[in-house]
Amino acid sequence: MVGTLLEESVGRTFIINGESSPGGSPVDFQQTIPRNLVHRAAVSEVFVTDLNIVGEDRFEVGAQWPRRHGFFGPRTPGSHDPMLYLETFRQAIMLVAHRAYGVSLGTVFVGGRKTSAITPEGLVTAGRPIDVVLRVSVQDVIRRGNNVGGMRFEFGCFRDGELIGTASETIRCVSPAVYRRLRGDHFAATPFQAIALPTVEPVLVGREREEDVLVAETATPGTWSLQFDPDHPVLFDHSVDHVPGMVLLEGARQAALLTLGDPYALPLRTDFDFSVYVEFDSECLLVAEEIGVDADGSRLVRVVAEQKGRPVASGTLAMRRS
Repeated sequence: MVGTLLEESVGRTFIINGESSPGGSPVDFQQTIPRNLVHRAAVSEVFVTDLNIVGEDRFEVGAQWPRRHGFFGPRTPGSHDPMLYLETFRQAIMLVAHRAYGVSLGTVFVGGRKTSAITPEGLVTAGRPIDVVLRVSVQDVIRRGNNVGGMRFEFGCFRDGELIGTASETIRCVSPAVYRRLRGDHFAATPFQAIALPTVEPVLVGREREEDVLVAETATPGTWSLQFDPDHPVLFDHSVDHVPGMVLLEGARQAALLTLGDPYALPLRTDFDFSVYVEFDSECLLVAEEIGVDADGSRLVRVVAEQKGRPVASGTLAMRRS
């Protein structure tokens, strides 16, 4: 399925041959962009480096993947972590929204469905930082007067001029006042409200440190409790009032690893829908089930996040050894 997704993406408008658009400036990798543009507190957690406008609603974003990262891997010596790729296009969304569409820095981005696919070859480590170019097509822009209310992003990820991945996400842009009303009593929530349970052994999910493990066993087979360290320097780099989407995705990845009994399988494809905010004040369960094998040999795992007896997010991960 990963290969199929990449083949289908070649005809999309964001594909441009080469490292830069015709007549455009080369993408710059010399320094990262200001951290507030990607809603990060630490400069070390910023991966995007540049933004070029190449046409109407079409952009190029430069990014650099570090040789090693304290949380995003590489999970194995020869492969970068696909979650690093997901974090990269998350940051690209914010950069494009703020810089190209004038979305104010106080705006809250509310995600919906998020998909990604990347090839094993695109993740290969090289003993040095890796420069990648994201070709971005923005579609279905919703405007309310002078403000942007939402949009859909389609990405192609290029390494050395070769297409290695695709991604997409639809977002809503919510003003601070609207967000405060939307969140109600949960507006000032913090991750320190969550009840902490003993997590599984790090080696079972391909980790070395306990603080990087996001799942605990429950009495129900195939069901894990989402856990997290509220002081985690990457997952909780800045203040949040609900469980971030990247925390949910990493929890789902770890539940999938436990389901397969393979701590080093990589989520080469993800397709997740986030329907409800996941709150800190009650337990979130991750229900995982292997549902089949993809055409490329990837093992498919379906994960449903449940809170207070109802689904809050769900999706499928295509897992494969690099």
